[in-house]
Amino acid sequence: MPAFEDVRSAAEILSGHALRTPVRSSPIIDAALGATVFFKCENLQRGGAFKFRGAFHTLSKLPQEQLQRGVAAYSSGNHAQAVALAAKLLGSSATIVMPHDAPAVKVRLTASHGARIIRYDRYREDRIAITRELAEKQGLAIVPPFDHADVIAGQGTAALELFEEVGDLDALLMPLGGGGLLAGSLLVSEKLRPGCRVYGVEPLAGNDGQQSLRRGVRVRIDTPQTIADGAQTQQLGELSFPIIQRAVADILTVTDDELLDATRSLGGLLECPVEPTGCLGYAGALSLRDALRGKRVGVIVSGGNADAIAPVPPRQ
Repeated sequence: MPAFEDVRSAAEILSGHALRTPVRSSPIIDAALGATVFFKCENLQRGGAFKFRGAFHTLSKLPQEQLQRGVAAYSSGNHAQAVALAAKLLGSSATIVMPHDAPAVKVRLTASHGARIIRYDRYREDRIAITRELAEKQGLAIVPPFDHADVIAGQGTAALELFEEVGDLDALLMPLGGGGLLAGSLLVSEKLRPGCRVYGVEPLAGNDGQQSLRRGVRVRIDTPQTIADGAQTQQLGELSFPIIQRAVADILTVTDDELLDATRSLGGLLECPVEPTGCLGYAGALSLRDALRGKRVGVIVSGGNADAIAPVPPRQ
């Protein structure tokens, strides 16, 4: 199981490789929520998402002979790009299993880093089984998108940087898919800011995390249909779930309509590209606005790899 010390170690390894992404704010959002909100812009990370942290950290710990053989991953996009980019930077090669309906921009960017892409049907085929077969035949190391101690530790460095920059927070919200980012962030908040209430936010159509937290066991669902393609996971990870279970304040859900509104407004207000999955934390903050009034709130914007969406004013 990963621990806070692993996040600290990951931060040292990532120094000079991952970007220390900016923290931005918006007077309009502060006024709308009645809170002071700090956005950790991981949409401006290398590869366009926080996923680079976990991917580079994990690959950097592989033996040189394994890097020479190559790595494999399965992802709808952001983890795919992260692994492909990390492999290129470390002199390795990457084979990525991506669904046929992955956003075109994510497929294009993954290929631009030299990855070999294998397509599959996310609703009918098992991406893990496909990846395992490829890895066994070709001697590749699998880099999972979330259920890996080194991945979780790497993702936690985003929250570590946020706390280092802004200090105390009353609440922290972020997207929830498989739980790597949330678990890593919880390791940090437990150690540095135990009074901070940390929330995971997932699409209503894919609320396996919320169900799991309520029932006390990992719940598996069918692949959800949602605009949050990075949160179309079926189940929380074996490693991430125990951390989430013991430390998360709650898991919130938002509808696709709520998420679309949040995405349309956030990119313009922060003046940077955002994607629907990356805006789950902000959409969750909007749904929680009464409880956040007067608070210092952190939101991790996890990714920005999407086609442009026309902006609309934020809800009042």
